[in-house]
Amino acid sequence: QVQLVESGGGLVQAGGSLRLSCAASGSRFNINSMGWYRQAPGKERELVASITSGGSTNYADSVKGRFTLSRDNAKNTVYLQMNSLKPADTAAYYCNVVVVRRGTYYNYWGQGTQVTVSS
Repeated sequence: QVQLVESGGGLVQAGGSLRLSCAASGSRFNINSMGWYRQAPGKERELVASITSGGSTNYADSVKGRFTLSRDNAKNTVYLQMNSLKPADTAAYYCNVVVVRRGTYYNYWGQGTQVTVSS
């Protein structure tokens, strides 16, 4: 089993910055990728950014140039630095970790953290 502990989030004015972090813990797992998704009220959950164990990153077009995802492999922790925040970024943000165990991929989700950007 893998446990995810999220931190960060909160209320910020448009143009401001926030940093989210997500730490994975557990036993006997190899992380394939880590990342963040978000879900606004009435909308589907969408990918914000992800990073593979090799360091390759993928960003939603809406956050490119504003958000930066980084990873500390030694700590199994991923960080999402969010700059130039917009009201449209308001959503619940969920950490996602994909692990590989005996050739099978498993998906784990954090409990979510709220990001609210005021105009």
